[in-house]
Amino acid sequence: MMNVAIMGYGTIGSGVAEILETNKEIIARNVGQEVALKYVLDLRNFPDSPVADKVIHDFSIIENDPEVQLVVETMGGLNPSYPFVKACLLAGKHVATSNKALVAAYGTELLKIAREKEVNFFFEASVGGGIPIIRPLYRCLMGEKILDITGILNGTTNFILTKMDKEGWAFDSALKEAQRLGYAERNPEADVEGHDTCRKLAILTAMATGKEVNYEDIYTEGITAISDVDFRYADKMGMSIKLFGASRVGRDEMVNAYVAPIMIDRRHPLYTVSDVYNGILVTGNMLGETMYYGSGAGKLPTASAVVADIIDAAKHVNRNVVMGWSSERQQIAPMEANEFRYFMRMAGRPEEHLDSLMDFGPEEAVTLEGMDEFAVITKPMLEADFQEASAGLDRLIKFIRVER
Repeated sequence: MMNVAIMGYGTIGSGVAEILETNKEIIARNVGQEVALKYVLDLRNFPDSPVADKVIHDFSIIENDPEVQLVVETMGGLNPSYPFVKACLLAGKHVATSNKALVAAYGTELLKIAREKEVNFFFEASVGGGIPIIRPLYRCLMGEKILDITGILNGTTNFILTKMDKEGWAFDSALKEAQRLGYAERNPEADVEGHDTCRKLAILTAMATGKEVNYEDIYTEGITAISDVDFRYADKMGMSIKLFGASRVGRDEMVNAYVAPIMIDRRHPLYTVSDVYNGILVTGNMLGETMYYGSGAGKLPTASAVVADIIDAAKHVNRNVVMGWSSERQQIAPMEANEFRYFMRMAGRPEEHLDSLMDFGPEEAVTLEGMDEFAVITKPMLEADFQEASAGLDRLIKFIRVER
């Protein structure tokens, strides 16, 4: 029998406990032995729950119990998750986590400790919730050179943008609805400002390149400036707006990575990814493009990914599975080195701006009834060139990058 401890009995932790009990026969058949939940670490008590007799409040009980071979961390954040996870690995215990903040900030160190201790640090649930993406990168695509990863990696922002796109909602109203339904936190900054997507992209880029990626090196822009008017233009042009996390490997092994709202047309594979769903495109040098789609969040989908890590660890109880990345730092190109087309909203009428827009090689102007403004989409331009050229446009209302 393999004993498991869960640290954090919130949404994901309780989901892991539920799956361990509901699917215990399936799990035992896959592992070759019973997998049993021994402890649940939390600040609270849960007297009416199925784990009431397993709840503890002292981490050292888990750390010092030799019968606990695997620990699940679903507390979130960095403190106390980081010192607790580090201590578990140093004690020779496998760890499975859903915590993208932890993996993005300390993954390099924790992977190194796991290798040295011949245990495993798994984090399938940290990026795509229930979507398998980490394991495909180090198993299914292990013979590929990954050239490109582009994804809708945050269900909250995708829900908000879908409401704005399909139902004409304003940003504030869509955010409040996401909070009412439990998709967005009371403080939604991590989601709507792109920080959550950035950390997930850093993890995927590190997996793809085999090198450490500092998420602070990745240009990050959220969706708070996107308006219902932007979506009215997008609809008229047969397009939509999605929050992308994208990472591309250049010929010089420099990586162009960013998080930003991007306009895409109806031919793009991610165009139909809506509501709280996530979609991730991965391009390999031999295989070409593959797509991973599914529920990017939620209690049982995310918990299912954690349980898959539990099974993998249980099947490699005395061996470290080769995965992750080294401590060598991957260089990230500045945002100015990326090339896009640009959606530009300008005050006034198109004929008033023909001369000032010549350098942008704009497509035909688009107008909305009753509004004293118009929009164009530029030719492909380096970000640096666009920023320089647009700096002198005093009637530029806003711009949104457009997928080339």
